[in-house]
Amino acid sequence: MVAEKQRSKNRLTKKIGRVLLYLIMISASVGMCMPFLWMISASLKPEIDVFGFPIKWIPETFRLQNYVDVWTSIPFFTYYRNTIIVAFSITALQVLTCSLAAYAFTKINFPERNKIFLAYLSTMMVPFQVIMIPQFFIIKGLGLVDHLESVILLGAFSAFGVFLFRQFFMTIPESLSEAARVDGCSEFGIYSRIIMPLAKPAIASLIIFTFVTAWNDFLGPLIYLNSDNVKTLQLGIRSFQTL
Repeated sequence: MVAEKQRSKNRLTKKIGRVLLYLIMISASVGMCMPFLWMISASLKPEIDVFGFPIKWIPETFRLQNYVDVWTSIPFFTYYRNTIIVAFSITALQVLTCSLAAYAFTKINFPERNKIFLAYLSTMMVPFQVIMIPQFFIIKGLGLVDHLESVILLGAFSAFGVFLFRQFFMTIPESLSEAARVDGCSEFGIYSRIIMPLAKPAIASLIIFTFVTAWNDFLGPLIYLNSDNVKTLQLGIRSFQTL
């Protein structure tokens, strides 16, 4: 009888804990959705009502013309297209370059391999502001200022991506590579046919990190892109401040 009461009490405690957990999760979810809801509400208001206080979540006057103005006041489609080109290009190049470098650091034995990797990895600790001016002079010397290629070229390499791939490649048994070499497979064949198909989780992770970073990048395009026909979405949104 006592055991039955204890089990009932434990079940009640678990139910209460689960209810409290759900309440906390629902509250957190609503809180995370609030900025998005405010953005939708503000997009339907006249400009004078956007920063009114107290906040009116449902506009008194719905102004759908705001959506028309976004696409007509500035070349928004061009900015969107440029951002897609930059983000996809940088992501594809980083997957290629980082995976090749990580394969060399992991599966190919050469003198001072680990020391070279640590030296390369140490570049992650160098602030962008330190290399910003030298990079600009290099891009200027190549004649790529005000070209999308400047942003794409600078984003084509990533020490973080090499580190991510290398750590994942280290979990792949070396016996697979050795068996392929015995069968006469080249290093690039091992990389493309064995290592990369097994590295899908690492590829997916790098794609997500790189694409989001490239899509949201503001400082890089601000330095190298000046003309409206090559500006990205982040620079385009900034131009609304002067309209």
